[in-house]
Amino acid sequence: MIFAEVVGTVVATRRADGIAGAKYLLVEQCSHRGKGRGRYHVALDVVNAGVGELVMIAQGSSCRQTSLSDRKPVDALICGIVDLVDEQGQVVFRK
Repeated sequence: MIFAEVVGTVVATRRADGIAGAKYLLVEQCSHRGKGRGRYHVALDVVNAGVGELVMIAQGSSCRQTSLSDRKPVDALICGIVDLVDEQGQVVFRK
C-alpha cells in the first residue's frame, strides 16, 4: 500500500471502465507523515474520501480485488482513510 493525500477530483463523462457511479480522485503520493512527493495518480475511491485526507492506495493487480473493481481497467484504488500513524511509539500523523 502507498500513502497519498487527496488533492482534487477527476471528472470524466466518457469512460470505458464499466463502473457505474465511479468516483475518481486526484492523489499525490506522500510520506507516512503526509509530506508530498510530487507523484500524482488518478484513483478510484471506494471509501468516500475527501480532499485533504491522507489515504492508502493500492496499485496494479491488487487494486482489482474488490467486487467493484474486479476485472475492470483500474490501476489505483483508494482502500482506506488514515486516522493515525504511529512510528516507533510516537504519533507522526493524526487526522
